[in-house]
Amino acid sequence: MRRINDPHHARFLTFSTYRSLDLFGSVPLRDTFSNQLKQTRIRQPFVLYAWVLMPNHVHMLLREQQSGEVEGILRSLKAAVARKILSRWRELDAPVLDRLIDQRGRTRFWQHGGGYDRNIVSASEFHEKTSYIHMNPVRAGLIEKPTEWAWSSARWWDGVREGEVECDQFSNPKESKTTPSGHPDSVNPV
Repeated sequence: MRRINDPHHARFLTFSTYRSLDLFGSVPLRDTFSNQLKQTRIRQPFVLYAWVLMPNHVHMLLREQQSGEVEGILRSLKAAVARKILSRWRELDAPVLDRLIDQRGRTRFWQHGGGYDRNIVSASEFHEKTSYIHMNPVRAGLIEKPTEWAWSSARWWDGVREGEVECDQFSNPKESKTTPSGHPDSVNPV
């Protein structure tokens, strides 16, 4: 997959667990991810607009402000999550470990490859992707309202700030003349 790294574009990203297994099936495992997302934002600052953790995949809408390259952010987040969870499962000799062995005999937590990556170049697409992210647990039948899912930015967008992964504001271009990148320019498709 060819990635277009542009610091003026928000990026809609999706990445999955190995073999799309429900590896985030419990609250402690989901909390591990959200806590690591907070830590990654401290260590590698980036603009985070929206996110959701599902049992077997993650959606994020973010922007790296310097080079536009998101690979380092994702590598840091994914490696830390995998390391923490796999370490705990090894301590417990968890049966799931047998299902995480690839053809070369290596233990994998995340599906190999870059996942889905799309540059967001308009305010309407930005809002459509944000809604898609927040509605994901509803469409999956996990909850009835987006704000009921704790592992998402839906509650943050709804005004709840305490304990949530902090997200960044996006202003409507019609009101403030900014784009999904936060720049006062018009948004040009790539």
